[in-house]
Amino acid sequence: MAVPKKKVSSARRDKRRSNNSKLEAPALQICPKCGEYKAPHKVCSNCGTYNGKTIIDVNKDSADA
Repeated sequence: MAVPKKKVSSARRDKRRSNNSKLEAPALQICPKCGEYKAPHKVCSNCGTYNGKTIIDVNKDSADA
């Protein structure tokens, strides 16, 4: 059975563990039509456009609800 020859210092141990628990901020882009933040490659939830085309009529959907 493998046994460590020397004690691993707490600094070395903590440096190794620190990379596993890093949190990344979500990727966000600004919508070219309305200026709100949106996820890349997704339809803008504020204005309903994607790639310069209206995909979802946001005003119609909110009137039905």
